[in-house]
Amino acid sequence: MSKIRTLTGITTTGTPHLGNYVGAIRPAIDASQVDDSQSFYFLADYHALIKCWDPKRVHESSREVAAAWLALGLDTDQATFYRQSDIPEIPELCWILTCMTAKGLMNRAHAYKGAVQENDETNTNDPDKGITMGLFSYPILMTADILMFNANKVPVGKDQVQHLEMARDIASRFNHHYGDLFTLPEAVVEKKRAVLRGLDGRKMSKSYNNTIPLFVSDKKLRKLIMKIKTNSLEPGEPKDPDNCTLFEIWSAFATDDEISAKHRQYEEGAGWGQIKQELFEHLNDHLIAPRSRYEELLKDPAFIEQELRKGADKARKEAAIRLTKVRHAIGLRPLG
Repeated sequence: MSKIRTLTGITTTGTPHLGNYVGAIRPAIDASQVDDSQSFYFLADYHALIKCWDPKRVHESSREVAAAWLALGLDTDQATFYRQSDIPEIPELCWILTCMTAKGLMNRAHAYKGAVQENDETNTNDPDKGITMGLFSYPILMTADILMFNANKVPVGKDQVQHLEMARDIASRFNHHYGDLFTLPEAVVEKKRAVLRGLDGRKMSKSYNNTIPLFVSDKKLRKLIMKIKTNSLEPGEPKDPDNCTLFEIWSAFATDDEISAKHRQYEEGAGWGQIKQELFEHLNDHLIAPRSRYEELLKDPAFIEQELRKGADKARKEAAIRLTKVRHAIGLRPLG
């Protein structure tokens, strides 16, 4: 029986935060520890160039993201852990897939439509103002990431499910024209909140500058939690946990019994100060050990680089074989 292949990555545009952990890192590491699973995890540094043109930030983020995965327990002997830009076969496959992808499909991508809508709302005469081809077509690069290793399962946040559907469409179209070379991937959204809200109540995102970094000091972690936006209900007044960022974060790090107990606490009118303090203590208990390991890793970038190169060597062996098959299928092959 063949192993289930799981793949995911995080863009290198900032410091890993709680939303990255809940939506991608944790389910990915869990999947890598299953005997019948084969895992591919990467630093999405080509994706980073879509929204970040600061080379120092991209470079530093690569170190921080890699250190976070390692500190949180990723076994690089069992999983293939690599940097996207170390696999030149990926951008080549991306171009091949681009030539198979309908522009109309990309027109429907949420990120592109959102950027156009923002231009419309600001009364910009050009609906495509500031929109690069990277932003427009990045679902194709994401598809190349996935299809290069014929991933079966891709852990994503709810906001990325559309891109998995696009990847399936693109793979199906290629297979129809050239034969069944690619597996159709499936999105895996964690049952507990896969998309966390940030300090201001919007989706936790580096773009909104509303994140809670995974490995800040305990003092900074407490300060950030105390800044999370709540309503004006006083202690003693019942509160709605289902529309509360604090409860959402708690639920992502708690057992079912702990979630039920916290739900009752809301109904009984616990004060926001108490709820925030208990959330801080709960998170800090979960993060204190990996935080220490993360700090050690940041002081040893040579070790991180060694782990990434080990993964790239494994990944390229497979990528080269698959790309050779793709090139042969589309007619890019020796003449005699």
